[in-house]
Amino acid sequence: MIFVLDVGNTNTVLGVFHEDQLKFQWRIKTDRYKTEDEFAVVIKALFDHEGLILSNIEGVIISSVVPPIMDALDRMCRRYFGKRPMIIGDAKVDTLVQMKYPNPAEIGADRVVNAAGAIEYYGAPLIIIDFGTATTYCYINENKEYVGGAIAPGINISLEALYANAAKLPKIEIKRPESIVGSSTVEAMQSGVYFGYIGQVDEVVRRLQQQSSATAKVVATGGLASLIGPESATIDYVDPYLTLRGLHFIYKKNENKPF
Repeated sequence: MIFVLDVGNTNTVLGVFHEDQLKFQWRIKTDRYKTEDEFAVVIKALFDHEGLILSNIEGVIISSVVPPIMDALDRMCRRYFGKRPMIIGDAKVDTLVQMKYPNPAEIGADRVVNAAGAIEYYGAPLIIIDFGTATTYCYINENKEYVGGAIAPGINISLEALYANAAKLPKIEIKRPESIVGSSTVEAMQSGVYFGYIGQVDEVVRRLQQQSSATAKVVATGGLASLIGPESATIDYVDPYLTLRGLHFIYKKNENKPF
């Protein structure tokens, strides 16, 4: 079994693959101040609930956009799993993503992993939308090269900004409203954020599509992909666990290399 971890700014998504299939997945809050022992307690509790045993894990791979957390995770893997984790960004780990980006070091590990997984499972050209703390758009050309993309504030960031900067606006849950015309403040906020975001997605995708002579497939992932995907006119596939599948793909391509 392979244990995969994707550490985001807001949430950390964990998964266990068995015989190349994602069998278990969890989402926990990212806490950059946790120690290796605290991480182990949380992970062991999740494993115990599913009847999994730490010693049965054959390998671990991690992607992270939160550098301060990595030392604790590395120590946790070595102490509790008895494994040196494979880490995206390590020069020894080949992600198999060809770069046409001027400064590849600027690209978040999660975006590289998404690209690796999406190219493998969906082909190219591709547009990958990841609905996380930020909403990222990645463009892969017909030669399977990572070219670049766009970054926008995430949906929850937009909601927090409304709440923080407008005294009379409440905190709300993001969901699809029944009507574009809100009949209350909460419904009006939900309508504006939800349909406004869909409009943003479709317009950004439309402009990215103009970069290729072939029509790019559009894959959405991240926590809110399942909410936005069905309403969008441009999203072809919703793959909530693309990052975990990308991590597993990279692990399998690198597992026989010395680290």
